[in-house]
Amino acid sequence: MKMAQQSKQPQGREALLKSYNKRLKDDVKSILDNFMEIVKLGLVEESQISRMTQVEEINFQMQVRSANMVRAAESLMKLVADVKQYLILNDFPSVNEAITQNSLIFKTKSQEADQKLMALRDDMASDLYELEEEFYSSIYKEK
Repeated sequence: MKMAQQSKQPQGREALLKSYNKRLKDDVKSILDNFMEIVKLGLVEESQISRMTQVEEINFQMQVRSANMVRAAESLMKLVADVKQYLILNDFPSVNEAITQNSLIFKTKSQEADQKLMALRDDMASDLYELEEEFYSSIYKEK
């Protein structure tokens, strides 16, 4: 049963990656195709329809094509977000490596803090000993 689950994971992963790749290609192709069509609309042709009608038709086509480009760009942004989420949730080796590195950094900082505290303790003990010596050997000590 466990082997079946393990074999399903790579297949699911492969299918997901293929889906991401297909979405990427489709969206980029849509942007490119619509852009090329907008550029083609810049060519003015003489026709039997009135100039204002032709301008309105071109304007409408440009709006539709630009809306298609915006939709494809939004789809690409969603794809980027999906890929980031996939990497964050499924990239366990890098997450484990980051945890290990942070653990080592914090362990080093903890050891440095312990050393500084030990040095401070030793300095304070030495100073306290000297102060006690001075106090107990002082002639001003109250009896």
